[in-house]
Amino acid sequence: MPKSKITQTLLNTIVSKSQNLLKFCYFLTVFIVLSCGNDTKSKATVDTNENTTTETEASETTTNKTILFFGDSITAGYGLDDTNDAFPGIIQAKIDSLGLNYEVVNSGVSGETSAGGKSRIDWILNQDIDIFVLELGANDGLRGVPIAETKANLQAIIDAVKTKSLDTKIVLAGMQLPPNMGQDYTAQFRAIFSDLASENNIAFIPFILKDVGGVKELNQNDGIHPTAEGHKIVAGNVWEVLRPILEFD
Repeated sequence: MPKSKITQTLLNTIVSKSQNLLKFCYFLTVFIVLSCGNDTKSKATVDTNENTTTETEASETTTNKTILFFGDSITAGYGLDDTNDAFPGIIQAKIDSLGLNYEVVNSGVSGETSAGGKSRIDWILNQDIDIFVLELGANDGLRGVPIAETKANLQAIIDAVKTKSLDTKIVLAGMQLPPNMGQDYTAQFRAIFSDLASENNIAFIPFILKDVGGVKELNQNDGIHPTAEGHKIVAGNVWEVLRPILEFD
C-alpha cells in the first residue's frame, strides 16, 4: 500500500476514535450533571421536611397556656427544701397528670408586700399570661399597713393585668390575720379580698391557708409558713377554684 494511503488511514482512525471519546465525555458530563441535580432536589426535599417538622414542634411547644402565681413567701415556698413542693409546683404536677396544656410560672417573692407587687407588676406583664393568681397582702397585715393602702395597691395590680389583656382570667387569694392584730383591723383586712373580688368580678379563694393556718404540725417553726404537707392542702384550696377556670380539651 502506498505510504500516503497508510497515513490517511491512520488519520481517519485517530479522528474516529477522538470523536467516539468526545461523545463518551459528553454523555458522562450529562450523567454527572443530572445526578447532581437529583441529589440537590433530594436534599432540598429533606431540608424542607426537616423545617416543617421543626416548625410543627415549635408550634406544639408554644401552645401551652400560662398560669402565673404572683405572691409572697407562701407562693415562693419559703423554707422548703424543694420549691417544687410549694403549692404552685403541686398545681403544675396536677395539671400535667391531667394532660392539660398549661405551664405554671412561680413569681413569688419572700417578704413581698402589696406595694412591692405593684412596683414590679409591669415587668411581670411583659409575658403573655392566661390566668393570673394574685396572692399578696399578708405581709401588709403583719406590718399593720393601713387597710386603704393595701386595698389600693391590690386594685392597681388587678387594673394593670386587665389593661394588659382583658382575656387574662384573674384569681384573687384571700388572706386572714391572727387575732392578736386586733379585732377591728383583722376584720377589715379580711374584707379587703372579698370586696375586691366582688367589685372586679373575679374568681376568689376565700382563705388560701384554710385548714393550714394555725395548725402547728402543718407549719414550719415560725408558725407562719406551711410545711410541704401544708402546701398540699393549700394546693387543694387553690385547685378548687382554679379547676373550673381551666380549659379541658
